[in-house]
Amino acid sequence: MEVPLEKFQDECAVFGIYGSPEASNQTYLGLYAQQHRGQESSGIVSSDGEDHYVLVGMGLVNKVFKKESIEKLRGSIAIGHNRYSTTGESLLKNAQPLAIEYSDGYLAIAHNGNIVNAASIRADLEKQGSIFRTTMDTEVVAHLVAKSTETSFMPKVIDALLEVKGAYSMLIMNDNEMIVVRDPYGFRPLAMGRLGDAYVFASETCAFDLIGATYERDVMPGELIHVTEEGYKSHFPFPKKEPRHCVFEFIYFARPDSYIFGESVHKVRKGFVRELAKEKPVKADIVIPVPDSGVPAAMGYAEESGIPFDIGMIRNHYVGRTFIEPESSIRHFGVKIKLNPIKAIIEGKRVVLVDDSIVRGTTSKKIISMVKAAGASEVHMRVSSPPTTHSCFYGIDTPTQGELAAANYSLAEIEKYLKADSLAYLNQDRMLAMFGGKGNSYCTACFDGNYPIQRYDTEILQPELFDRIGE
Repeated sequence: MEVPLEKFQDECAVFGIYGSPEASNQTYLGLYAQQHRGQESSGIVSSDGEDHYVLVGMGLVNKVFKKESIEKLRGSIAIGHNRYSTTGESLLKNAQPLAIEYSDGYLAIAHNGNIVNAASIRADLEKQGSIFRTTMDTEVVAHLVAKSTETSFMPKVIDALLEVKGAYSMLIMNDNEMIVVRDPYGFRPLAMGRLGDAYVFASETCAFDLIGATYERDVMPGELIHVTEEGYKSHFPFPKKEPRHCVFEFIYFARPDSYIFGESVHKVRKGFVRELAKEKPVKADIVIPVPDSGVPAAMGYAEESGIPFDIGMIRNHYVGRTFIEPESSIRHFGVKIKLNPIKAIIEGKRVVLVDDSIVRGTTSKKIISMVKAAGASEVHMRVSSPPTTHSCFYGIDTPTQGELAAANYSLAEIEKYLKADSLAYLNQDRMLAMFGGKGNSYCTACFDGNYPIQRYDTEILQPELFDRIGE
Protein backbone atom coordinates (compact mmCIF):
# COMPACT_ATOMS: atom_id res chain seq x y z
CA MET A 1 0.00 0.00 0.00
CA GLU A 2 1.54 3.29 -1.08
CA VAL A 3 0.91 6.18 1.31
CA PRO A 4 1.62 9.89 0.83
CA LEU A 5 4.77 11.30 2.39
CA GLU A 6 3.82 12.38 5.92
CA LYS A 7 7.33 12.68 7.35
CA PHE A 8 10.36 14.25 5.80
CA GLN A 9 12.89 11.63 4.73
CA ASP A 10 16.65 12.05 4.79
CA GLU A 11 18.68 10.88 1.83
CA CYS A 12 21.19 8.53 3.43
CA ALA A 13 23.94 7.62 5.82
CA VAL A 14 27.63 7.24 5.06
CA PHE A 15 30.32 5.31 6.91
CA GLY A 16 34.00 4.82 6.17
CA ILE A 17 37.03 3.27 7.84
CA TYR A 18 40.71 3.36 6.89
CA GLY A 19 43.35 1.04 8.30
CA SER A 20 41.40 -1.76 9.96
CA PRO A 21 41.76 -5.51 9.26
CA GLU A 22 38.00 -5.81 9.89
CA ALA A 23 37.00 -2.85 7.72
CA SER A 24 34.00 -4.47 6.04
CA ASN A 25 32.60 -5.96 9.27
CA GLN A 26 32.87 -2.60 10.97
CA THR A 27 31.32 -0.81 8.01
CA TYR A 28 28.39 -3.23 8.11
CA LEU A 29 27.86 -2.44 11.79
CA GLY A 30 28.25 1.29 11.15
CA LEU A 31 25.52 1.10 8.51
CA TYR A 32 23.36 -1.02 10.80
CA ALA A 33 23.53 1.70 13.48
CA GLN A 34 22.45 4.29 10.91
CA GLN A 35 19.62 2.30 9.33
CA HIS A 36 17.16 5.04 10.34
CA ARG A 37 18.73 7.39 7.76
CA GLY A 38 17.83 5.23 4.77
CA GLN A 39 16.06 1.93 4.18
CA GLU A 40 15.92 1.80 0.39
CA SER A 41 19.30 0.27 -0.40
CA SER A 42 22.65 -0.42 1.19
CA GLY A 43 26.17 -1.07 -0.04
CA ILE A 44 29.85 -1.47 0.83
CA VAL A 45 32.98 -1.07 -1.28
CA SER A 46 36.32 -2.26 0.15
CA SER A 47 39.92 -2.34 -1.03
CA ASP A 48 42.98 -4.40 -0.15
CA GLY A 49 45.30 -1.94 -1.90
CA GLU A 50 45.20 -3.74 -5.22
CA ASP A 51 41.62 -4.81 -5.90
CA HIS A 52 38.17 -3.47 -5.05
CA TYR A 53 35.26 -5.54 -3.77
CA VAL A 54 31.69 -4.33 -4.17
CA LEU A 55 28.35 -5.41 -2.76
CA VAL A 56 25.22 -3.27 -3.09
CA GLY A 57 21.59 -4.30 -2.89
CA MET A 58 18.04 -3.13 -2.32
CA GLY A 59 16.57 -3.26 1.15
CA LEU A 60 17.74 -3.12 4.75
CA VAL A 61 21.34 -3.68 5.85
CA ASN A 62 20.70 -7.14 7.29
CA LYS A 63 18.94 -8.16 4.08
CA VAL A 64 21.70 -7.01 1.75
CA PHE A 65 24.65 -8.43 3.73
CA LYS A 66 25.21 -11.94 5.01
CA LYS A 67 28.26 -13.30 6.81
CA GLU A 68 29.59 -15.10 3.75
CA SER A 69 29.16 -12.03 1.53
CA ILE A 70 30.92 -9.70 3.97
CA GLU A 71 33.87 -12.10 4.15
CA LYS A 72 34.38 -11.52 0.41
CA LEU A 73 34.74 -7.77 0.96
CA ARG A 74 38.45 -7.94 1.72
CA GLY A 75 40.87 -5.19 2.67
CA SER A 76 41.56 -2.61 5.36
CA ILE A 77 39.71 0.25 3.65
CA ALA A 78 35.95 0.41 3.19
CA ILE A 79 33.11 2.86 2.67
CA GLY A 80 29.41 2.17 3.03
CA HIS A 81 26.07 3.79 2.34
CA ASN A 82 22.39 3.53 3.28
CA ARG A 83 20.09 5.26 0.82
CA TYR A 84 16.76 7.00 0.81
CA SER A 85 16.44 8.63 -2.59
CA THR A 86 15.82 12.34 -3.04
CA THR A 87 17.20 12.43 -6.59
CA GLY A 88 17.09 9.43 -8.87
CA GLU A 89 14.63 6.58 -8.86
CA SER A 90 14.47 3.73 -6.38
CA LEU A 91 16.43 1.22 -8.44
CA LEU A 92 19.41 -1.05 -7.87
CA LYS A 93 21.46 0.95 -10.40
CA ASN A 94 21.09 3.95 -8.07
CA ALA A 95 22.32 2.13 -4.96
CA GLN A 96 25.56 3.42 -3.45
CA PRO A 97 28.50 3.48 -3.01
CA LEU A 98 28.85 4.34 -6.68
CA ALA A 99 31.83 2.42 -8.06
CA ILE A 100 33.43 3.12 -11.45
CA GLU A 101 36.58 2.39 -13.41
CA TYR A 102 38.24 5.19 -15.34
CA SER A 103 41.60 5.97 -16.93
CA ASP A 104 43.41 6.40 -13.59
CA GLY A 105 41.97 3.28 -11.97
CA TYR A 106 39.08 2.68 -9.62
CA LEU A 107 36.83 5.13 -7.81
CA ALA A 108 34.01 4.70 -5.26
CA ILE A 109 31.78 7.41 -3.79
CA ALA A 110 29.28 7.45 -0.90
CA HIS A 111 27.28 10.68 -0.68
CA ASN A 112 24.74 12.19 1.72
CA GLY A 113 23.11 15.36 0.44
CA ASN A 114 21.93 16.83 -2.84
CA ILE A 115 23.86 18.58 -5.60
CA VAL A 116 21.50 21.30 -6.77
CA ASN A 117 23.21 22.08 -10.10
CA ALA A 118 23.60 18.42 -11.08
CA ALA A 119 21.11 18.58 -13.96
CA SER A 120 22.94 21.36 -15.80
CA ILE A 121 26.35 19.74 -15.24
CA ARG A 122 25.01 16.43 -16.47
CA ALA A 123 23.57 18.04 -19.60
CA ASP A 124 26.95 19.64 -20.38
CA LEU A 125 28.82 16.38 -19.79
CA GLU A 126 26.44 14.45 -22.05
CA LYS A 127 27.02 16.98 -24.81
CA GLN A 128 30.73 16.23 -24.43
CA GLY A 129 30.09 12.50 -24.83
CA SER A 130 29.73 11.29 -21.24
CA ILE A 131 27.44 8.31 -20.78
CA PHE A 132 25.58 8.04 -17.47
CA ARG A 133 24.31 4.76 -16.06
CA THR A 134 22.30 6.09 -13.10
CA THR A 135 19.87 8.94 -12.39
CA MET A 136 21.78 10.04 -9.28
CA ASP A 137 23.34 13.45 -8.78
CA THR A 138 26.34 11.63 -7.25
CA GLU A 139 27.37 10.26 -10.63
CA VAL A 140 28.04 13.80 -11.82
CA VAL A 141 30.92 13.99 -9.32
CA ALA A 142 32.39 10.72 -10.61
CA HIS A 143 32.39 12.03 -14.19
CA LEU A 144 33.95 15.33 -13.13
CA VAL A 145 36.74 13.49 -11.32
CA ALA A 146 37.33 11.25 -14.34
CA LYS A 147 37.58 14.16 -16.77
CA SER A 148 39.79 16.34 -14.56
CA THR A 149 43.19 17.17 -16.07
CA GLU A 150 44.88 17.11 -12.66
CA THR A 151 47.46 14.37 -12.26
CA SER A 152 46.73 12.92 -8.80
CA PHE A 153 43.72 11.79 -6.80
CA MET A 154 43.15 14.62 -4.32
CA PRO A 155 43.54 17.48 -6.87
CA LYS A 156 41.13 15.65 -9.19
CA VAL A 157 38.50 15.49 -6.45
CA ILE A 158 38.98 19.16 -5.55
CA ASP A 159 38.76 20.09 -9.22
CA ALA A 160 35.45 18.20 -9.49
CA LEU A 161 33.87 19.58 -6.33
CA LEU A 162 34.70 23.17 -7.23
CA GLU A 163 32.10 22.80 -10.01
CA VAL A 164 29.21 21.57 -7.86
CA LYS A 165 26.80 23.44 -5.59
CA GLY A 166 24.64 22.09 -2.83
CA ALA A 167 24.92 19.71 0.08
CA TYR A 168 27.44 16.91 0.30
CA SER A 169 28.99 14.89 3.09
CA MET A 170 31.01 12.53 0.97
CA LEU A 171 33.50 9.66 1.18
CA ILE A 172 35.59 8.95 -1.92
CA MET A 173 38.17 6.17 -2.19
CA ASN A 174 40.56 4.61 -4.66
CA ASP A 175 42.91 1.65 -4.12
CA ASN A 176 44.77 3.06 -1.11
CA GLU A 177 43.49 6.58 -0.42
CA MET A 178 40.32 7.95 1.11
CA ILE A 179 38.97 11.48 0.82
CA VAL A 180 36.38 12.70 3.31
CA VAL A 181 34.76 16.01 2.41
CA ARG A 182 31.93 18.24 3.58
CA ASP A 183 30.38 21.10 1.60
CA PRO A 184 31.26 24.67 2.64
CA TYR A 185 27.85 25.22 4.27
CA GLY A 186 28.03 21.99 6.28
CA PHE A 187 24.39 21.13 5.61
CA ARG A 188 24.62 17.44 6.50
CA PRO A 189 26.49 16.01 9.51
CA LEU A 190 29.80 14.12 9.27
CA ALA A 191 31.91 12.97 12.22
CA MET A 192 35.47 11.68 12.56
CA GLY A 193 36.65 9.09 15.08
CA ARG A 194 39.39 6.59 15.87
CA LEU A 195 39.33 2.84 16.42
CA GLY A 196 42.81 1.83 17.48
CA ASP A 197 45.04 2.93 14.60
CA ALA A 198 42.13 3.19 12.17
CA TYR A 199 40.35 6.38 11.13
CA VAL A 200 36.55 6.21 11.15
CA PHE A 201 33.95 8.52 9.59
CA ALA A 202 30.16 8.47 9.88
CA SER A 203 27.06 10.59 9.44
CA GLU A 204 26.23 10.10 13.12
CA THR A 205 28.23 9.24 16.23
CA CYS A 206 25.85 6.39 17.15
CA ALA A 207 27.79 4.37 14.55
CA PHE A 208 30.99 4.88 16.56
CA ASP A 209 29.30 3.69 19.75
CA LEU A 210 28.33 0.35 18.21
CA ILE A 211 31.84 -0.55 17.03
CA GLY A 212 33.67 0.92 20.03
CA ALA A 213 35.25 3.82 18.17
CA THR A 214 36.06 7.11 19.90
CA TYR A 215 34.56 10.32 18.57
CA GLU A 216 37.27 12.93 17.94
CA ARG A 217 35.58 15.82 16.15
CA ASP A 218 33.26 16.80 13.31
CA VAL A 219 34.57 17.19 9.80
CA MET A 220 34.37 20.95 9.42
CA PRO A 221 32.24 22.70 6.77
CA GLY A 222 34.38 23.05 3.65
CA GLU A 223 37.02 20.66 5.00
CA LEU A 224 38.64 17.93 2.91
CA ILE A 225 40.49 15.21 4.82
CA HIS A 226 42.94 13.13 2.81
CA VAL A 227 43.73 9.77 4.46
CA THR A 228 46.70 7.66 3.36
CA GLU A 229 49.03 5.10 4.91
CA GLU A 230 51.00 7.99 6.45
CA GLY A 231 47.93 9.31 8.30
CA TYR A 232 45.64 12.17 7.40
CA LYS A 233 45.97 15.79 6.32
CA SER A 234 43.28 18.45 6.52
CA HIS A 235 42.67 20.93 3.70
CA PHE A 236 40.20 23.78 3.10
CA PRO A 237 40.23 24.17 -0.70
CA PHE A 238 36.80 25.74 -1.24
CA PRO A 239 35.56 29.33 -0.92
CA LYS A 240 34.53 29.93 2.69
CA LYS A 241 30.81 30.21 3.50
CA GLU A 242 28.87 30.86 6.67
CA PRO A 243 27.77 27.43 8.01
CA ARG A 244 24.15 26.43 7.53
CA HIS A 245 23.60 23.12 9.34
CA CYS A 246 20.26 21.40 8.79
CA VAL A 247 18.19 22.06 11.91
CA PHE A 248 15.78 19.27 10.92
CA GLU A 249 18.50 16.78 11.83
CA PHE A 250 17.70 17.66 15.47
CA ILE A 251 13.94 17.76 15.00
CA TYR A 252 13.53 14.39 13.31
CA PHE A 253 16.33 12.65 11.41
CA ALA A 254 19.18 11.93 13.78
CA ARG A 255 19.06 9.25 16.46
CA PRO A 256 18.63 10.73 19.98
CA ASP A 257 21.85 9.05 21.17
CA SER A 258 23.95 10.78 18.50
CA TYR A 259 25.94 13.98 18.68
CA ILE A 260 25.71 16.09 15.53
CA PHE A 261 27.04 19.58 14.84
CA GLY A 262 28.65 19.37 18.28
CA GLU A 263 25.33 18.96 20.14
CA SER A 264 23.44 16.12 21.84
CA VAL A 265 20.38 15.32 19.73
CA HIS A 266 18.39 14.16 22.76
CA LYS A 267 19.21 17.28 24.77
CA VAL A 268 18.34 19.65 21.92
CA ARG A 269 15.13 17.80 21.05
CA LYS A 270 13.93 18.03 24.64
CA GLY A 271 15.00 21.65 24.88
CA PHE A 272 12.98 22.68 21.86
CA VAL A 273 9.73 21.60 23.49
CA ARG A 274 10.62 23.07 26.86
CA GLU A 275 10.50 26.38 25.02
CA LEU A 276 7.17 25.44 23.45
CA ALA A 277 5.71 24.52 26.85
CA LYS A 278 6.70 27.95 28.19
CA GLU A 279 5.19 29.78 25.25
CA LYS A 280 2.07 27.66 24.67
CA PRO A 281 0.96 26.09 27.96
CA VAL A 282 -2.33 24.22 28.24
CA LYS A 283 -4.34 22.64 31.07
CA ALA A 284 -4.15 18.88 30.57
CA ASP A 285 -3.86 15.57 32.40
CA ILE A 286 -1.22 13.75 30.35
CA VAL A 287 1.47 14.32 27.74
CA ILE A 288 1.94 11.58 25.15
CA PRO A 289 4.29 11.44 22.15
CA VAL A 290 3.75 10.36 18.59
CA PRO A 291 6.51 7.72 18.56
CA ASP A 292 9.37 7.54 18.00
CA SER A 293 10.82 10.96 17.26
CA GLY A 294 8.18 12.64 19.42
CA VAL A 295 9.34 10.84 22.59
CA PRO A 296 12.20 13.15 23.69
CA ALA A 297 10.09 16.16 22.71
CA ALA A 298 7.12 14.99 24.80
CA MET A 299 9.45 14.33 27.75
CA GLY A 300 10.69 17.91 27.51
CA TYR A 301 7.13 19.28 27.41
CA ALA A 302 6.12 17.18 30.41
CA GLU A 303 9.14 18.19 32.48
CA GLU A 304 8.63 21.90 31.79
CA SER A 305 4.85 21.89 32.23
CA GLY A 306 4.64 19.50 35.18
CA ILE A 307 2.00 17.44 33.35
CA PRO A 308 2.65 13.67 33.66
CA PHE A 309 4.27 11.90 30.71
CA ASP A 310 3.21 8.47 29.48
CA ILE A 311 3.51 6.29 26.40
CA GLY A 312 -0.05 6.48 25.13
CA MET A 313 0.57 5.09 21.65
CA ILE A 314 2.38 1.94 20.57
CA ARG A 315 4.31 1.81 17.31
CA ASN A 316 4.70 -1.36 15.26
CA HIS A 317 8.45 -1.33 14.54
CA TYR A 318 8.24 -4.22 12.09
CA VAL A 319 5.83 -2.79 9.57
CA GLY A 320 6.87 -2.08 6.01
CA ARG A 321 4.60 -1.65 3.03
CA THR A 322 1.65 -3.97 2.76
CA PHE A 323 0.14 -4.93 -0.57
CA ILE A 324 -3.11 -6.00 1.12
CA GLU A 325 -5.50 -3.16 1.90
CA PRO A 326 -8.77 -4.02 3.62
CA GLU A 327 -12.17 -2.62 2.81
CA SER A 328 -12.74 1.04 3.51
CA SER A 329 -14.82 0.07 6.54
CA ILE A 330 -11.55 -0.13 8.52
CA ARG A 331 -11.02 3.56 9.24
CA HIS A 332 -7.51 5.03 9.28
CA PHE A 333 -5.98 1.68 8.28
CA GLY A 334 -2.74 3.22 6.99
CA VAL A 335 -2.05 4.85 10.37
CA LYS A 336 -3.41 1.99 12.50
CA ILE A 337 -0.99 -0.46 10.95
CA LYS A 338 1.84 1.66 12.40
CA LEU A 339 0.34 3.21 15.55
CA ASN A 340 -2.28 2.20 18.08
CA PRO A 341 -3.46 4.15 21.16
CA ILE A 342 -3.62 2.63 24.64
CA LYS A 343 -7.19 3.22 25.78
CA ALA A 344 -6.45 2.54 29.46
CA ILE A 345 -4.02 5.47 29.54
CA ILE A 346 -5.97 7.92 27.38
CA GLU A 347 -9.63 7.40 28.34
CA GLY A 348 -11.19 10.39 30.05
CA LYS A 349 -7.96 12.44 29.87
CA ARG A 350 -7.12 15.84 28.48
CA VAL A 351 -4.18 14.92 26.26
CA VAL A 352 -1.22 16.94 25.02
CA LEU A 353 -0.12 15.10 21.86
CA VAL A 354 3.48 15.95 20.86
CA ASP A 355 4.90 15.35 17.38
CA ASP A 356 8.02 16.61 15.62
CA SER A 357 6.35 18.14 12.55
CA ILE A 358 3.23 18.39 10.42
CA VAL A 359 3.74 17.91 6.69
CA ARG A 360 0.45 17.48 4.82
CA GLY A 361 -1.57 17.09 7.99
CA THR A 362 -3.53 14.02 6.92
CA THR A 363 -1.70 11.64 9.26
CA SER A 364 -1.89 14.07 12.20
CA LYS A 365 -5.64 14.33 11.65
CA LYS A 366 -6.02 10.55 11.74
CA ILE A 367 -3.89 10.23 14.88
CA ILE A 368 -5.96 12.85 16.70
CA SER A 369 -9.13 11.05 15.62
CA MET A 370 -7.74 7.76 16.96
CA VAL A 371 -6.79 9.33 20.30
CA LYS A 372 -10.26 10.80 20.68
CA ALA A 373 -11.82 7.48 19.72
CA ALA A 374 -9.77 5.92 22.54
CA GLY A 375 -11.64 8.16 24.96
CA ALA A 376 -9.62 11.37 25.24
CA SER A 377 -11.84 14.26 26.36
CA GLU A 378 -9.51 16.81 24.70
CA VAL A 379 -6.50 16.60 22.39
CA HIS A 380 -4.06 19.51 22.25
CA MET A 381 -1.47 19.16 19.47
CA ARG A 382 2.02 20.51 20.12
CA VAL A 383 4.62 20.48 17.33
CA SER A 384 8.33 20.61 18.22
CA SER A 385 9.25 22.57 15.09
CA PRO A 386 8.04 25.75 13.39
CA PRO A 387 5.46 25.46 10.59
CA THR A 388 6.98 23.81 7.52
CA THR A 389 6.25 26.13 4.62
CA HIS A 390 8.94 25.42 2.01
CA SER A 391 10.53 22.43 0.27
CA CYS A 392 14.12 21.39 0.91
CA PHE A 393 16.70 21.07 -1.88
CA TYR A 394 19.67 19.98 0.20
CA GLY A 395 19.13 16.26 0.73
CA ILE A 396 15.69 15.89 2.29
CA ASP A 397 12.74 14.39 0.47
CA THR A 398 9.88 16.87 0.93
CA PRO A 399 6.53 17.47 -0.76
CA THR A 400 6.09 20.45 -3.04
CA GLN A 401 5.19 23.73 -1.38
CA GLY A 402 1.62 23.38 -2.63
CA GLU A 403 1.25 20.17 -0.60
CA LEU A 404 2.54 21.55 2.71
CA ALA A 405 -0.29 22.36 5.11
CA ALA A 406 1.42 25.35 6.76
CA ALA A 407 2.29 26.90 3.38
CA ASN A 408 -1.35 27.11 2.35
CA TYR A 409 -3.46 27.45 5.48
CA SER A 410 -3.52 29.54 8.63
CA LEU A 411 -2.94 28.10 12.09
CA ALA A 412 -6.68 28.32 12.80
CA GLU A 413 -7.52 26.53 9.55
CA ILE A 414 -5.05 23.70 10.27
CA GLU A 415 -6.36 23.38 13.82
CA LYS A 416 -9.92 23.08 12.48
CA TYR A 417 -8.86 20.54 9.84
CA LEU A 418 -7.06 18.39 12.41
CA LYS A 419 -10.04 18.65 14.79
CA ALA A 420 -7.61 19.43 17.60
CA ASP A 421 -8.79 21.32 20.67
CA SER A 422 -5.73 23.50 20.24
CA LEU A 423 -2.61 23.55 18.03
CA ALA A 424 0.73 25.22 18.59
CA TYR A 425 4.09 25.11 16.81
CA LEU A 426 7.53 25.93 18.17
CA ASN A 427 8.49 29.55 17.52
CA GLN A 428 11.49 29.78 15.16
CA ASP A 429 13.33 32.41 17.21
CA ARG A 430 12.93 30.32 20.37
CA MET A 431 14.19 27.28 18.47
CA LEU A 432 17.35 29.04 17.32
CA ALA A 433 17.89 30.58 20.76
CA MET A 434 18.49 27.02 22.01
CA PHE A 435 21.87 27.13 20.27
CA GLY A 436 23.00 30.30 22.03
CA GLY A 437 25.17 32.44 19.79
CA LYS A 438 25.31 29.70 17.13
CA GLY A 439 21.68 30.01 16.02
CA ASN A 440 22.63 31.76 12.79
CA SER A 441 24.68 28.74 11.71
CA TYR A 442 21.55 26.66 11.03
CA CYS A 443 19.57 26.34 7.80
CA THR A 444 15.89 27.17 8.34
CA ALA A 445 14.83 27.32 4.68
CA CYS A 446 12.03 24.79 5.18
CA PHE A 447 10.46 27.20 7.69
CA ASP A 448 11.14 30.61 6.19
CA GLY A 449 12.28 30.15 2.58
CA ASN A 450 15.70 31.70 3.25
CA TYR A 451 17.72 29.34 1.06
CA PRO A 452 21.49 29.58 1.59
CA ILE A 453 22.01 28.65 -2.05
CA GLN A 454 19.69 30.70 -4.23
CA ARG A 455 16.74 28.93 -5.75
CA TYR A 456 17.87 29.71 -9.30
CA ASP A 457 20.71 27.22 -8.72
CA THR A 458 18.25 24.48 -7.80
CA GLU A 459 17.72 21.85 -10.48
CA ILE A 460 16.40 18.59 -9.10
CA LEU A 461 16.97 15.53 -11.26
CA GLN A 462 13.55 14.15 -12.19
CA PRO A 463 13.04 10.50 -13.23
CA GLU A 464 11.02 11.50 -16.30
CA LEU A 465 14.15 13.14 -17.72
CA PHE A 466 15.78 9.76 -17.97
CA ASP A 467 13.22 7.55 -19.74
CA ARG A 468 15.96 6.52 -22.15
CA ILE A 469 17.85 4.74 -19.38
CA GLY A 470 17.05 1.05 -19.22
CA GLU A 471 16.02 -0.68 -16.05
